Amino acid sequence: MLLNCGQPLPLLSHTDVPPRVTENFILTGYRFPNYSLRDCLLSAFRPTNETGNFWTHFLPIFIFAYYFVEMFGWDGAPDANAPFFYPMWNYFIGVFCLLMASSMAHLLNSMSLVVREVCFFVDYGTISAYTVGSSLAYYYYIHPRAGIVEKGDQNSSHLDLNHEHKGALSYSTMPEFNLFFETYYMPCACVIAIICVLSCCNTRQRWREHRYIIRTLVFLLPFLISSTPVFYRVLTRSPYSTTSSSFAASTTMPSFFYRHSLWLLVSALFNISKIPERLAPGRFDIWGHSHQWFHCCTFLSILDELHMIQAEVRAILLNPDFLLPPTTLSRLPGPTIASTYGVMLLLQTTIVSIIVCFSWRASCIYGPQRDQLKDKRSVEHMKVS
Repeated sequence: MLLNCGQPLPLLSHTDVPPRVTENFILTGYRFPNYSLRDCLLSAFRPTNETGNFWTHFLPIFIFAYYFVEMFGWDGAPDANAPFFYPMWNYFIGVFCLLMASSMAHLLNSMSLVVREVCFFVDYGTISAYTVGSSLAYYYYIHPRAGIVEKGDQNSSHLDLNHEHKGALSYSTMPEFNLFFETYYMPCACVIAIICVLSCCNTRQRWREHRYIIRTLVFLLPFLISSTPVFYRVLTRSPYSTTSSSFAASTTMPSFFYRHSLWLLVSALFNISKIPERLAPGRFDIWGHSHQWFHCCTFLSILDELHMIQAEVRAILLNPDFLLPPTTLSRLPGPTIASTYGVMLLLQTTIVSIIVCFSWRASCIYGPQRDQLKDKRSVEHMKVS
């Protein structure tokens, strides 16, 4: 809130704001939870303890978009609105919503205690939606039989692949993987995403003492489930001929996946340990605290994930036997509006319903405190004046 002279209110210490607003080992740089929308937006350009949290996820939106659109200029790539790219656009939507919701949650959470809760409920929801967007991309581009067109009749198991791969571990010889990937993979990804939203939202109203550990471990489960196509591809031989350009394009996929996993692990360590501010409370209140490093590491993991998916997209585009348009000859149907955008829409509708329920509960808990906080802040405001 701005004073009449146009100067912003001074930032506060952890003892001057409601306990609900404070973070472990962060002692100063707090905004009182009664800012207007305008004040919140202006605070992005003030050194508060949320400024770094905002910029470390807002600026990456533009970096991600820059690397995302480059694949539309590749040789042989279909139009950007072609069904081939439906999973990629859903992945883009998931990442964009995650980064935007996270940055806005950190920027706008000082409007009120209720708004603060709603902001982070939305944040958790977009993280879950992102995991399903990733799963769609994995399903259609890194799936062990992603879009492979079978030669011969529909019941034939012969693939037009180089003969030197006949000794490789065949997907068709592993019916349990066939059943999981083609029947249960996407439903499992969606169900787990919903469980994650419910669990993380609950940590804001109960289990407060262990909230960081719970939130971190809860999102480990969708990583393990969503990454099963990648685990399969890493642990088995490439489906491409070793002399093909597709093989060369896909060889970078494992290294990007290892880096993606490493950044996720480092981000989890920052989120749980609260280092470096745990070691020197008060020294990293504005810049350099763990949540900013957590944001940086999560974005680096997303960037490596994008490069990993793009490596497989390029490999598919370079191999005429690996196609994604819907076809009656393919055991894995290509992407459709219903199987991509439809899945995301259904998931988002469910997540919004969950957020509305938790927001209503937060309003019942913190709504009555709004007037008390206003009166308390008005008295302090008069003292400052």
